[in-house]
Amino acid sequence: MQVNTCIIVLVSVEANELDAVFKALADPTRRLLLDRLREQNGQTLGELCDRLSMARQSATQHLDILVRANLVTVVRRGRERLHYLNPAPIHEIDQRWIAVFDRPRLDALRDIKSRAESINRHQAQESAMTVESLPATGTSTATVPNYVYATYIRATAEQVWQALTDADLTARYWGQASVSEWTPDSAWELRSTDGSEQAKVVGRVLETERPTRLVITFDDRPDLASAREPSVVTFDIAQHQDIVRLTVTHENFPNGDMRQGVSNGWPAILANLKSLLETGDVLPQAPWNMPRA
Repeated sequence: MQVNTCIIVLVSVEANELDAVFKALADPTRRLLLDRLREQNGQTLGELCDRLSMARQSATQHLDILVRANLVTVVRRGRERLHYLNPAPIHEIDQRWIAVFDRPRLDALRDIKSRAESINRHQAQESAMTVESLPATGTSTATVPNYVYATYIRATAEQVWQALTDADLTARYWGQASVSEWTPDSAWELRSTDGSEQAKVVGRVLETERPTRLVITFDDRPDLASAREPSVVTFDIAQHQDIVRLTVTHENFPNGDMRQGVSNGWPAILANLKSLLETGDVLPQAPWNMPRA
């Protein structure tokens, strides 16, 4: 089963990186590849080639440019290399040149344009667009997209591992203490730091390979009377010279509401972790309290 995935790489887009982004987007074939990943994320090279009737060599060259521009991120699963759309560079462009303007008016103009264009579409096409929205609470997990987030940190793999598994460190950047023995099948809890030590999230350790991989179950509603299958979080840590790529994959959501919460939470938590490891301190304000644009 192929599931859609959102993947975000947290990087600061400097001038030379902006050049690479605009160069990558200037080619219609590369824009088409991004469109295909937006429709169905996490595709292999072969799947992309089949859908585009494109030679593998040509597709590889275009994908390499997109990867260098951070518009596409590759996640290895066994022998497969899965390609994920990364909206972060485009988001930074939006924040730099668009967010400073009157966003509500821009959104209104976009809606007017979209509605005007939809008048000329067939009713069946309009129905197809409607079902693309994220499933709501109670939807089968098979239809809820996974969530993947990757960030690059100036640190060692061991330091990142320590930050993920040390209760005191997690309390600093997460606002809650991550507590476990960190052995396979051991219990895991995300405890409140207000003195009550209440377990806000619970789970079990499924897999641990220090300092490169950690897999845990993630149940954010342990108070529910009816048990449900927990979601699963995988932390993949890859060292490259003086930096580490930390990739967080959150999957098996029980509903779309949880995925929406996760997509808001992980970027803020990992931004705080990145700041702590690179500067010795967390961000001056809790990033999860920042109003959304």
